[in-house]
Amino acid sequence: MKRRVLLTGGAGFIGSAVVRYIIKDTQDSVINVDKLTYAGNLDSVIDVSESERYQFEQVDICDRAELDKLFEIHRPTAVMHLAAESHVDRSIDGPSEFIQTNIIGTYNLLEAAKAYYLTLPPQEQSAFRFHHISTDEVYGDLEGTDTLFTEDTSYAPSSPYSASKASSDHLVRAWQRTYGLPTVITNCSNNYGPYHFPEKLIPHMILNALDGKALPVYGDGQQIRDWLYVEDHASALYQVVTQGVVGETYNIGGHNEKANLDVVHYICELLEEFVPSKPDGVTNYKDLITFVKDRPGHDVRYAIDASKIDNELGWTPSETFESGMRKTVLWYLENQAWWQRVLDGSYSLKRIGNK
Repeated sequence: MKRRVLLTGGAGFIGSAVVRYIIKDTQDSVINVDKLTYAGNLDSVIDVSESERYQFEQVDICDRAELDKLFEIHRPTAVMHLAAESHVDRSIDGPSEFIQTNIIGTYNLLEAAKAYYLTLPPQEQSAFRFHHISTDEVYGDLEGTDTLFTEDTSYAPSSPYSASKASSDHLVRAWQRTYGLPTVITNCSNNYGPYHFPEKLIPHMILNALDGKALPVYGDGQQIRDWLYVEDHASALYQVVTQGVVGETYNIGGHNEKANLDVVHYICELLEEFVPSKPDGVTNYKDLITFVKDRPGHDVRYAIDASKIDNELGWTPSETFESGMRKTVLWYLENQAWWQRVLDGSYSLKRIGNK
């Protein structure tokens, strides 16, 4: 079966990885729906943008009328919903956009999908899926070092971002339970890899180090995250949308728990190996590490139990933290044109396009 996937947020970090995966590794088609906010970057899908199985639509998921048109025109067999405001610091400074996009936008997409789904003949209804992509941050944080988030962990979000994502998860479950919309949900750990927007921890540290700037680490840097290589995540998401059971939730993790400070140290070690010629005044990259005031409500530890998706769908990550980080650092070293266009703002001039 060749699918037509309507994918929201496909110009973002994770969404673009899924777009590239579907076009390069499957025979399915993608309708990439993205508002192109500050983090939306069509350069991230340029490798596949000429494919006849790829189409781009610049649409805000809060615009119900435009969503209805998309469903009518493209007749998708699946929805993969990745569009979201996702930066915790930004959510603390200005939560309104997170409420609007992550909650109201998800509601509008659910309503548009439901209206479309109800027009389908029974055979097409049975094949249709609405896949909502969420985060492990909805669970709050973990005490100690032994416990893991499972699909049954109670929700306890700490930030406006994670609270808005928790809200969207609840909406998706309600639309499945009340209206029979065939949904699946995934909650993932921290992603990293190519095409990551430079405000995020790993690319921020790489680019600051290359420029001889401070490497700011919150608090004591002992906050623990489970790190998932984004291309592994993309393959997992495709496995879920094609094989996942309706009404189920699947946690996706990388089996790589690392303290933030250890992540920064490893980036510095890799840069010592790959770029031994440092900026003026820098003897060791690690000397650039600077501890700064911790952010409000900072969760201490996230860790995913990904045994369900392994046992039921046969997915496990391909990359270790070390192998994925080597690929990531090398990618940023070899793709300066991509991140330079982000830093100087020129990427944002490319706001409308197709194929």
